[in-house]
Amino acid sequence: MTARPVREARPASVRELVDTVRSAAREGLRVKTVGTGHSFTSIAATDGVLVRPDLLTGIRRIDRREMTVTVESGTPLKRLNVALAREGLSLTNMGDIMEQTVAGAVSTGTHGTGRDSASIAAQVRELELVTADGRVLTCSEKENPEVFAAARTGLGALGIVSALTFAVEPVFLLTAREEPMSFDRVTSEFDALHAENEHFEFYWFPHTGNCNTKRNNRSAGPPAPPGRVSGWLEDEFLSNGLFQVVNSLGRAVPATVPAIARVSSRALSARTYTDVPYKVFTSPRRVRFVEMEYALPRETAVDALRELKAMIDRSPLRVSFPVEVRTAPADDITLSTASGRDTAYIAVHMYKGTPYRSYFTATERIMTAHGGRPHWGKLHTRDAAYFAEVYPRFGEFTALRDRLDPDRVFGNDYLRRVLGA
Repeated sequence: MTARPVREARPASVRELVDTVRSAAREGLRVKTVGTGHSFTSIAATDGVLVRPDLLTGIRRIDRREMTVTVESGTPLKRLNVALAREGLSLTNMGDIMEQTVAGAVSTGTHGTGRDSASIAAQVRELELVTADGRVLTCSEKENPEVFAAARTGLGALGIVSALTFAVEPVFLLTAREEPMSFDRVTSEFDALHAENEHFEFYWFPHTGNCNTKRNNRSAGPPAPPGRVSGWLEDEFLSNGLFQVVNSLGRAVPATVPAIARVSSRALSARTYTDVPYKVFTSPRRVRFVEMEYALPRETAVDALRELKAMIDRSPLRVSFPVEVRTAPADDITLSTASGRDTAYIAVHMYKGTPYRSYFTATERIMTAHGGRPHWGKLHTRDAAYFAEVYPRFGEFTALRDRLDPDRVFGNDYLRRVLGA
């Protein structure tokens, strides 16, 4: 996907952002904001004005009585996490990377895994939104609540988020337990593993019966981070350096993929470590890939995963990337992938430059048969008609969009497909 905007804007304040939106609207140009470019879809593409929020960064205020932090929309999650840790504070949950801007992560529904704690958007207590007519709306459960319900995962369709207020808590420790486990065991014990752990996830290696599991639970300490050598070996050499090499080999010689998968799936050993949350939740991801992820009703996840395994086993596909499975509790955000239902996520990946369409098409067929909702920032082929079926509040969102942006100042081709005209 290539986008050729008429011009770019780098506003350094909300006032400048408002001026950017108003001038674009007067010229009949559309406006989109792009963060760090983590999305695999064209959700941020525009032929009008492209807003880069890299000057809208930093913490506005910390409220220790309400236990919130208000942050500018262009702040990368990495910088927010480090700044919070210095203040003795932490987000409750995180995804597994932290390169995105806070607004980008919230607007596309970025999530981690959690039994009780939900996505990054679900931790938002207030947001500031610049609308198509240049108004600046403050939105919370008490102020503009109908906008708040939708704009926390707003897809960039309702306006430009200029600031976000997150719930935070005193920094705590998490103990991570990583352990190899068979596919049959992890799927048969999935409900118990989910119930017994605050954060549970696993990776299944296609062409094998092997998985790697990760359980994160709060700990009284003391901190015991991975050793410098062992951490480098697991997180850099095996998970990135060697993984890059074997994926390159698999792309060049697909017939080697099953054998490589059998070796790779046994390379990571069991380990336990304890650290501050963002260092446990996140991992370096240096191997480039394309991704599709679907959110399913949690009770259907194991059946869907078994169908996915059976499909790969009987097909000529050669899949060198593990399949990732995570969970989230139901939330009340209009177009959150976990809106109104306890959720499990199944994510499939292909190494960059490897043909992926056959694999993703077959995967999507399985996921949609279970009422799956695709991640808004990852590859999928669904349209507004499909979303109207799987999101009971879809009409609520589109009606609000009609009210806030009737002229589609924030529209683009992706939003036309997923939301309708």
